Amino acid sequence: MALNADVLIVGGGIAGLSLASQLAGRCTVVLVEAEQNLAYHASSRSARQLIPSYGPPEVQQLTSRTLDLLRAVEEQHQQHFLTPRSFMLVGSEQDVTDRSSGAMTAISQAEALALCPHLRPESFAAAGIDTTSVGLDAEALIDFHRRTALDAGTTILTGAKVHSAQRMGNGWSVGAGAHAIHSTVVVNAAGAWADELAVVSGVEIQGLRPYRRTAAIAQLTHELPPGMPMVAAADDSFYFRNEGTGLLISPCESVPSVPEDAQPVPADLDALLQKLQEATTLGITAIDRAWTGLRTSTKAGLPVVGFDPEAEGFFWLAGQGGYGFQTSSGIAELAAGLILGEEGTSPSLANALRPTR
Repeated sequence: MALNADVLIVGGGIAGLSLASQLAGRCTVVLVEAEQNLAYHASSRSARQLIPSYGPPEVQQLTSRTLDLLRAVEEQHQQHFLTPRSFMLVGSEQDVTDRSSGAMTAISQAEALALCPHLRPESFAAAGIDTTSVGLDAEALIDFHRRTALDAGTTILTGAKVHSAQRMGNGWSVGAGAHAIHSTVVVNAAGAWADELAVVSGVEIQGLRPYRRTAAIAQLTHELPPGMPMVAAADDSFYFRNEGTGLLISPCESVPSVPEDAQPVPADLDALLQKLQEATTLGITAIDRAWTGLRTSTKAGLPVVGFDPEAEGFFWLAGQGGYGFQTSSGIAELAAGLILGEEGTSPSLANALRPTR
């Protein structure tokens, strides 16, 4: 199939789908995804938590904007994505201080134990709480972006891995699966494969690196208190939160990886269970299921968003790391403004995230 578009988005995760939704009705868009299903990799394996105090200042700014945009969508379309769920850090005085920023407020050990009685008092000396944090229905948000894009005429192709891309005339000629696509702009939203797409396209890479992050659903001997916050160790050794009648847990590992369909390492889960046994009285009895996603980051730890300085029409939308969902709408708004050349795009934010050499 031969297709023409103003914008070709490569990648059907939350980044690509958010941008397709943002561009809906403003230009012609084709989105291609290598897997048979959208949001197959990191976007289906997230913690489903938006934390305004998490990340560097640019990420916090994008998170705040994302929350504003999502609440506006909820009100306008009678959708439901967000649920109040606080985020609590625990650890040593120094670790909690180092990780606290923005909306994070220091609380006493007694206040922390009241919020999560299953913490062992001897396991932490300090705590902080972010009451602006919310839980996210990731599947509902992904489906909203997909439907919004399709309703506006976006073509979405799955099972269409990009195998060739070349700058020709006033645009790009791209081969994706069995499809030939000509577009003025190519958006690289390929996640862990973003640098690989750059190589295929003859564009210099940005030095993106995927890192493993595992999570699991655990069974408990008893129910947890309703309204319990998501709890994370300030030294990045674990986090846990309610998930239905069970518990979502993670060892918070950050191990370099090649781009792949990552799978859990049993030793990581064994170490996590031992750590949680030492730090809590949660009473975990079994692991129902576990999964591993790849969080792709730049060396600077910030997303890379903007036109490549040397490859005309090649737009980077990658390196979101662990901030994918929580920055998604804000980044999509920024990216759409840059692609369409609209006034009002934040120059300082665009400059902070622009591709470099």
